[in-house]
Amino acid sequence: MSAKKIGNYYLAIDIGASSGRHILGNLENGKLSIEEIYRFPNGAIQKDGHLVWDIDGLFENVLTGMEKCREAGKIPSAVSIDTWGVDYVLLDKDGNRLSDAVSYRDHRNDNADKAVEKIIPMKELYLRTGIQRQQFNTVCQLIALQNDEPEILRKADTLLMIPDYLNFLLTGEKRTEYTNASTTGLLDAISGTWDMDLIKKLNIPTHIFTSVCEPGTIIGSVKEDIAKRIGYSPSVYMTTSHDTASAILAVPAENDSEFAYISSGTWSLMGTELTRPNLSYISLKYNFTNEGGYKRRYRYLKNIMGLWIVQRLKADCAPDISYEEFSKRASEKETDGRIDVNDNRFLSPENMLQEINTYLNKSGQKPADDVFEAASVVYRSLSECYARAISEMEDLLEKKFDVINIVGGGSNSDFLNELTAKSTRKKVLAGPSECTAIGNMLTVMIASGEIKDLWEARETVRRSFDVKEYV
Repeated sequence: MSAKKIGNYYLAIDIGASSGRHILGNLENGKLSIEEIYRFPNGAIQKDGHLVWDIDGLFENVLTGMEKCREAGKIPSAVSIDTWGVDYVLLDKDGNRLSDAVSYRDHRNDNADKAVEKIIPMKELYLRTGIQRQQFNTVCQLIALQNDEPEILRKADTLLMIPDYLNFLLTGEKRTEYTNASTTGLLDAISGTWDMDLIKKLNIPTHIFTSVCEPGTIIGSVKEDIAKRIGYSPSVYMTTSHDTASAILAVPAENDSEFAYISSGTWSLMGTELTRPNLSYISLKYNFTNEGGYKRRYRYLKNIMGLWIVQRLKADCAPDISYEEFSKRASEKETDGRIDVNDNRFLSPENMLQEINTYLNKSGQKPADDVFEAASVVYRSLSECYARAISEMEDLLEKKFDVINIVGGGSNSDFLNELTAKSTRKKVLAGPSECTAIGNMLTVMIASGEIKDLWEARETVRRSFDVKEYV
């Protein structure tokens, strides 16, 4: 029997808004093999009147998961971290945090987009940055902070996005990665560098922004005290550190040049990949965004509230059953009720079921009888939102998409996938569910020379993982 050809181990640390996971991966005879080593919960918490992230707890979990690799006898040569976008920390000149990492869902950001528009028209902002209007974009959060606690911004020496800050804690190096930086609404859409003229116009200190690095950049080794704790000294890489950028890199598309995708999780990111941004007025009107992707490809997409609403319904009303059972029971409920899943009322309500029924009642619809009917309303509303979004995208780009690739945790929802195929009248290919972690490690595998390029990476995904088809 011939020996297997097994490559190095790579550790992808993928931290989402509701959970984080450490996924080890390696190549075996041209196929990518992955294994979950550690999983931990995440979620914003109330502290001192704000909704904040427990960054210290997150970093402790990062280290615990790295220790688990040693315990499993599988030592990674490289480690890389991705997280959600837009959120950040501010550091003083000694590298200490000036305040908690406030969540994009915090009510301080309510109507912050309107405050930004008083300084710069949204049309001009979009032309410069290509980023869709959202009250929680980093640019809006900084203006909200400026209005609420200006002394913090005055004391700041460095701004780091969440994955960049975790990398700083690992290595002591302050770097900014391109794909996550692109979500701030402060990056020039064409050059991929900070728009300093815009930043000055907004009266945000320019010195807090570090130079922007490409995904795949090696940062260095972990600090000595960390190496001692975890028992090894891996190289730390900047990956495609915005979780959607990682997920899209690993989409097993049948046609590499033209494909539509939904990165389905807490948020649903629906879009395609472009080689240059679409900064047209009609694109702004339809609220599409041009976020940065691997090798300066653009993630042209629309942010849709996604499974956050379902997650909250389940957490509030049915915490003891599995998501599979929750989705199944929702599928058994016939309902004509519909909500606008992108309504800001669903961003951070005290009671999601009550908020849905208030919406239904005020819009002249029958309130849901129970949480499963409410979930059915959400799933059906989501699928119809997807149908509208892809229709808009086809009009904007003057092309048709026959297939939608759904990746991420939401790709496991048969009910939502079936509804999506029906609403869009397109073939749906679902999976893999761990696409974000896969794309994270593939970025590093390309940088280290184990995989040739983006196209070989996607071909590796197609070889390595099954997808489920819905028509």
